[in-house]
Amino acid sequence: MAVSTQAGVLHVVATPIGNLGDLSSRALEVLRTVAAICAEDTRHTRQLLAHFGVERPLLPLHQHNEDAAAAPLVARLLTGENLALVSDAGTPLVSDPGFCLVRAARAAGVKVSPVPGACAFVAALSVAGLPSDRFVFEGFLPAKTGARRERLAALAGEPRTLAFYESAHRIEETLADMAAIFGAQRRAVIARELTKLFETVLDGTLEDLQARVAADPNQRKGEFVVLVQGAADDEAARIAEGKRLYAKLAEHLPPSGAAKLAAELSGAPRKALYGS
Repeated sequence: MAVSTQAGVLHVVATPIGNLGDLSSRALEVLRTVAAICAEDTRHTRQLLAHFGVERPLLPLHQHNEDAAAAPLVARLLTGENLALVSDAGTPLVSDPGFCLVRAARAAGVKVSPVPGACAFVAALSVAGLPSDRFVFEGFLPAKTGARRERLAALAGEPRTLAFYESAHRIEETLADMAAIFGAQRRAVIARELTKLFETVLDGTLEDLQARVAADPNQRKGEFVVLVQGAADDEAARIAEGKRLYAKLAEHLPPSGAAKLAAELSGAPRKALYGS
């Protein structure tokens, strides 16, 4: 749909992940001039605005109301009002609400304009020393152990660097699961409290990082980005992925068909999978 020249603009505004000095001058100008700001947590955003002396109406937009809130917000945009969308920290829509509003605005012909800034996993990737030419952002892993391990198993053969968010109360068990599924010697980085007072960036094997976090209570506090180097792009990795796929496909297909499809998807030799 063509962009309407009568409608306002929805500005998707990145905010600091810690250090308030990272709010750009453009972002500040947008927040000062829009008709209202759609915020994941209005209390949190009110504190940010107060720090910069900005007073604007705040509208709640979070995972529990964004489906219902999108239509009336788009209606406001269509009357010519400019709105801003922010999350609690970082770039909206990256493991944060906002997708429904952005999709609805674009479908209605409203211009959606990014105001770039901080993003935690990109910041972590920039200082990690892991391959960054190709990477996969997985966001938060499932909270339940079984689902988390299943997700990790599906990623075990992924050759690109893997990026995850994790909370303080699950970081230990997540590292343990990663070491068990990816291999204890897989290289990884834990970036904690980025841009904040107690920022730390630890690197090493998953086994090493698991031990360091277990031994230091301070390394179990705050907000985490976990980066894991991708699997080696060799025959062993392809066979491991092929066997994983074969096990799943064999639940629904004859063994020969499951092996053929698993080999095509993984690049592993079919003879190494059949009957495995």
